[in-house]
Amino acid sequence: MVKKRFCVHGYVQGVGFRYFTWKYALKIGVTGFVRNLADGSVEVIATGSESQIDALDAWLQHGPRTASVNQVLVEDYLGDNTWTTFQVQHDTI
Repeated sequence: MVKKRFCVHGYVQGVGFRYFTWKYALKIGVTGFVRNLADGSVEVIATGSESQIDALDAWLQHGPRTASVNQVLVEDYLGDNTWTTFQVQHDTI
């Protein structure tokens, strides 16, 4: 299993980005979460096969039609957390 952290920058809050990311993540079968960050970006932590993570990465590069993605930073997620589903977190950090 591959674990990645994505930080999506641009016009990505208040446009349904978390909801559409959640729907897409469920569709492709990754686990983890999506949440807004205080700096206006969106964080996605995802676990899945390499092909699932690649598909999510490709989707995050443009997001939903309502968003405008400028940059997606990707790094390995080194935390020990595991998830059984993909969730939207409503707390902003």
